[in-house]
Amino acid sequence: MMSGYWGYYEPRRPKEVEDGIKAKSRRGAIGEKWWSKRWVALLESFNMGARLGRGRSYARKGQVISIEVQKGLVRSKVQGVRSKPYDIEIRFALIADDDWEKAIEAMGSKAIFAAKLLSGEMPKDIEDAFSDAGCSLFPGKKDIKTDCSCPDWSNPCKHIAAVYYIMAEKFDDDPFLIFKLLGRTKEEIIEALRERRASTLSAEEVEAADDAPPDLDESPLEERLDHFWEFGDELQLVAPRPRPPEVSCAVLKRLGDAPFSIDGSNLASNLPRAYEVAGQAARKMAAKNGALDFA
Repeated sequence: MMSGYWGYYEPRRPKEVEDGIKAKSRRGAIGEKWWSKRWVALLESFNMGARLGRGRSYARKGQVISIEVQKGLVRSKVQGVRSKPYDIEIRFALIADDDWEKAIEAMGSKAIFAAKLLSGEMPKDIEDAFSDAGCSLFPGKKDIKTDCSCPDWSNPCKHIAAVYYIMAEKFDDDPFLIFKLLGRTKEEIIEALRERRASTLSAEEVEAADDAPPDLDESPLEERLDHFWEFGDELQLVAPRPRPPEVSCAVLKRLGDAPFSIDGSNLASNLPRAYEVAGQAARKMAAKNGALDFA
């Protein structure tokens, strides 16, 4: 029922959705990773008032029916009080190709950037790479255009806010979606980073080859079998110092799910704990042998 002035609608319960996309967070903040929290902070800076809270409630109830992410565009359907779901479009200003090249060059120049991104993590100082390229990883309000087919005169409305919140949790699972909104897919960025790292590695390999010791024993293995297992003097110079990796389970994250499961659980989901236990044992053994101080 319309009240006092034009455009105000008395709140009503939205129609329930059977298989809607529900936010995993049931209370408190939505978004777990720092980049998702940064996205939510951007949303909350739009001064949406009570619509923000209603949008969060919609996200938790599962009123968002679908989300399709394209380059520079998000299309979604959200169920409101009417029988027909509302159509939503959120458009993002794309980063120019030249600026993308500069940003990728900056990301590829640091091995840890490439390692974290290739394993599905967002380095905390990655925004600096975009700033150096003269652009921003997170769009401002002026870079986003939104539209909803609902009768609410406010833009963004609660339906758009619900989509924003669901997107935050999607970013938790796949930070590359943020890049896609700005004009580059995960595959394009990974390929560019690999090419950048490959060219750097090639230069390092050439330099290493120039410094290689000239007196390597290249005699056939059959001629060295009598001495193969002897402890050579050179091994005295080796001091292994195993330490936790910069990116936890990077290879597993890049590979994704294994092609088979054990007792209904995908093998890849069980390996991180096994890797952690093996790594701890290796570091304790090294500490015991005096290779490093292990606390």
